[in-house]
Amino acid sequence: MTPLHLVLLTFAVVCAACWIASLITNEHSWVDRMWSITPVIYVGEFARGAHFHNARLNAMAIIVLLWGARLTFNFARKGGYTGAEDYRWPVLRASMKNWQFQLFNIFFIVLYQNFLLVLISLPALTAYNHQSTAFNGWDLLFIAIFALFLIGETVADQQQWNFQEAKKKLIAAGGVPEKRFLTTGLFRYSRHPNYFFEVAQWWVLYMIGANAFNALFQRTILGAVLLTLLFVGSTGFTEKITLSKYPEYADYQATTSAVIPWFAKRRLRKQTA
Repeated sequence: MTPLHLVLLTFAVVCAACWIASLITNEHSWVDRMWSITPVIYVGEFARGAHFHNARLNAMAIIVLLWGARLTFNFARKGGYTGAEDYRWPVLRASMKNWQFQLFNIFFIVLYQNFLLVLISLPALTAYNHQSTAFNGWDLLFIAIFALFLIGETVADQQQWNFQEAKKKLIAAGGVPEKRFLTTGLFRYSRHPNYFFEVAQWWVLYMIGANAFNALFQRTILGAVLLTLLFVGSTGFTEKITLSKYPEYADYQATTSAVIPWFAKRRLRKQTA
């Protein structure tokens, strides 16, 4: 069985498990729980298919493993593996009839999202099919950029964690937070810097595969494109919920870049005043 066949078999098993679990528990974060795990398996399978003798595939497997370990840790400490459902699913579920949400569950949450995890891993298939292309300086550059984006996402998530934990403690002590959402650190330059770094890492993985192919554009770009579109949609939906809870979030939206880090508009006005 080829590595691609094993990846597709794993995809089918994961889809079935996530769907059955959602029916049994009536909560729909099972794909979220697999999000940081299955790409590690998929990319690792292509490296194993080359008997771990290909430097490029080994490097891809290592950086995706680091991505997965970091994301799994962050998801776990927020209670993601203890039965807590993503807050967006109940909101969406309440806006649909039950049969509509059940169709949404199987076709989007389970099938589409899991298949997207396959697609973003397929640059490793490109590298597997072009093992004769020597590991080179471009690979080293892309790996270094991936590492920088990984560090950036780690910092963003830690800043958010610190803020939320301090906020919880203050509220528990009877205090009132001066700010109800984070606007400092990396969040001064982007409302969702973690989203930016997350998507950027998969564009870099695509570039490593493209380097093996010796062409800038090839079919596995679809994974990075669809992941970007998913995060664009997720950002809009998330911010709609946030705005309903915190009306002052509108001012933050008006002055701070949505995803791509950039200087706040207020700072630019001050600098040109």
